[in-house]
Formats: sequence, structure tokens, C-alpha cells
Amino acid sequence: MSTNEHDRIRRQVREAYGAVARAESAGCCAPSSGCCAPSDEAVAELLSRGIGYSAEETAAVPEGANLGLGCGNPQAIAALKPGETVLDLGSGAGFDAFLAARQVGATGHVIGVDMTPDMVSKARANAAKGGYANVDFRLGEIEHLPVADATVDVILSNCVINLSPDKAQVFRDAFRVLKPGGRLAISDIVTTAELPESMQKEVALYTACVAGAASAAELEAMIREAGFIDIRIAPKDTSREYVSQWAPGRGVEDYIASAAIEAVKPVN
Repeated sequence: MSTNEHDRIRRQVREAYGAVARAESAGCCAPSSGCCAPSDEAVAELLSRGIGYSAEETAAVPEGANLGLGCGNPQAIAALKPGETVLDLGSGAGFDAFLAARQVGATGHVIGVDMTPDMVSKARANAAKGGYANVDFRLGEIEHLPVADATVDVILSNCVINLSPDKAQVFRDAFRVLKPGGRLAISDIVTTAELPESMQKEVALYTACVAGAASAAELEAMIREAGFIDIRIAPKDTSREYVSQWAPGRGVEDYIASAAIEAVKPVN
């Protein structure tokens, strides 16, 4: 894929999620939209509860932080500890970053990176509203992170890497910023069968977290090539009903599933 094609895809994704941040439209996980964020807070909570977040978690963040954008709960596999530095790839309005901030505490630090200016502005406003002194939101691409080498303990991401046109570079840069022994804790979409060519080329399905997905085997190869070890990718059969709502009547649930993705950067 050419550099121009990469830029075209990023522009389409940025425009789609900018509209979500401005509440002009719903995103990929909203049943009524076909694209990942309902504008209604109650619907967002229901969606989040359906993918593994507890009522306590959805109630713990500032109003407007939970846009219902995810496809799983990376917090459940991250095993965050007080004092750790956490990086959230594609942090949106800050939902997972704020939950991580509660776990790492005042001695820890959370960095959220998003390439959509409207999302970064929304997340920063939510941080101010919630009084989160240990969270920092930065504008940037997840392929080229505005983060120093070997400074992060844990990388989270929730239904974002599938949107990248250069996933291998995402994992290479993730490896760069992680400390030795640092770990990935990711929820994302994987393909379970080859997508029809017509679906692969459909812009709405790319921004809907469908057309840009890679297979578990492809992702494992990218992650291993980046230098990670102890790689685990676990697709969830239970996500079938949930993902079917992203493009009602299109049968996308026959081709994709949510998955938990874990890996570790070697100590030596």
C-alpha cells in the first residue's frame, strides 16, 4: 500500500471519528449507524457493559468520556499496578485512559494518543472536568508515537489498530516506547474468514472497524517481527452478535470477531 493510500485512509478515519467527537454521527459500534460511538450516554453504557466493562467502571469516568467505541475491555487483561506508566493507543474521549489512571494511582501516569484533534480536545476537557492530574492526552499517529523510547510499562488499545493502514509499524513503534518487560494489552478486531473484496474496498466498513481487520495469524507475525514474545491472540466467539450490529444485515459477523491480544517485550 502506497504512502498516499495510507494518508487517504487516515484522513477518512480522522474525518469519521472527528464527527463522532463532535456528536455529528454515531460510530462503528452503534446498532443504528452501521459505523464506534453512539451519542447517547445510556446507549454507550449498554454497549460497554456488553463487551465486558462493569457498572462501576462505566460510572467512574467523567460524563462524555465513554463513547461506546470499544470491542472489548483491555483493562481486564492489563493487570495494571500502582506507579506504572500506561499508553493508550487511539484514546478517543479518554474512557480507557481514565480507568487506567484509577489503577495506577497518583504515582503512575497515563498517556493517551489520538490522531483526531476533536477527540484530543474532548479528552482534555474530560480530564479537566474529572480532575485527572496523572493523565496526558497527545495528538499523534499510533504508527509514529509522540512518546520517548523505553518509557512505558503497559500499552492499551481498544478497537483502534484495525483502523491503521500500517499495523506492522504500529507494533514496531509500540516496541520502541515500551520498557524491557513491558507488555501489550489490546482488544481489537481480527478476521475469522477472508472478507469479500467488495467489503474490503468499502470506506464505511473501514471506519466501521471491519474492512481494515487482519487475521490472528497475520497480527501474530507482525507482533513477533516487531520483537515481542509470549504472544497470545484469543478471538471471542461471543462477539458475533455484537459485531453484527455494526453493519446490520451485511453478515460481517461471518468474517470478523473481537479478540484479546497480549505480548511482552523481552527484558534482554
